[in-house]
Amino acid sequence: MKIVTQVKLMPEADQAAALRSTLRTVNEPACWVSEVAFANGVPREYELRKHTYAHLKAEGLGAQAAQHVIKKVRDAYTTLHANIRAGNLGKPKSKRRTKAVSKPITFRPTAAQPYDDRCLSWQYDAQTVSIWTTAGRIKNVRFACSTDALRTLREYRKGEADLIERDGDFYPIATCDVVEAETYEPGGFIGVDLGIVNVATTSTGYMAAGRGLNRYRKRQLALRAKLQTKRTKSAKRRLKERSRRELKFPPDLGQRVLTLQGRSLVVAWLVFRVG
Repeated sequence: MKIVTQVKLMPEADQAAALRSTLRTVNEPACWVSEVAFANGVPREYELRKHTYAHLKAEGLGAQAAQHVIKKVRDAYTTLHANIRAGNLGKPKSKRRTKAVSKPITFRPTAAQPYDDRCLSWQYDAQTVSIWTTAGRIKNVRFACSTDALRTLREYRKGEADLIERDGDFYPIATCDVVEAETYEPGGFIGVDLGIVNVATTSTGYMAAGRGLNRYRKRQLALRAKLQTKRTKSAKRRLKERSRRELKFPPDLGQRVLTLQGRSLVVAWLVFRVG
């Protein structure tokens, strides 16, 4: 079973500038490769490489980086065609589908860039990575993650990792090939209903009330309004830092509730099992 594990890079100022420049440098020729693929009827990756690889090398990209740019473009068209076959873009003559197939795919300047083991190496004990950039390979870039994520990376990481930039921070998303857990037949079930008034309500009668959540939302609403009225640089920076916190809080709270109830769920399962 394949899962992804995300860690946060903690680069120095010059390292962050190199990473930021790299993403913009590789995504600009990716748009050109997409135009070439569109003009040639989106050939297979090997055929597309014949049309674009020499130009990418001449632009200063390394061999592996150039191949990953080509592969990224081809994968984007593969995803587009899969969505068309699945009907996710509407009927054949719908405006959405016509718009999607009438022009080449474009890539944002901060779009993700895949890295293989030759471009990105991990030092788990020191919690650092060595990564290729257009300014040269930079080493000893620190990364932060939870203990469980680090253990998953150490034991199961396999394959490529995608480097993304989000709100000025950089995150490598690594692919991990985890061994599937053994299946078992449960002796009973407990239902959990997630809501707003009650964060979680179980079929056993336990209710996690949403009073604390509503109070938290009111505090955040007042704080957001206060910062918006100031209209200073520091206030805007604070608002940007808090942009995702309120959105993530209810799911995280519900997960904590289920974790706290985990022992009760196991006990209930054992009771059903024994009974």
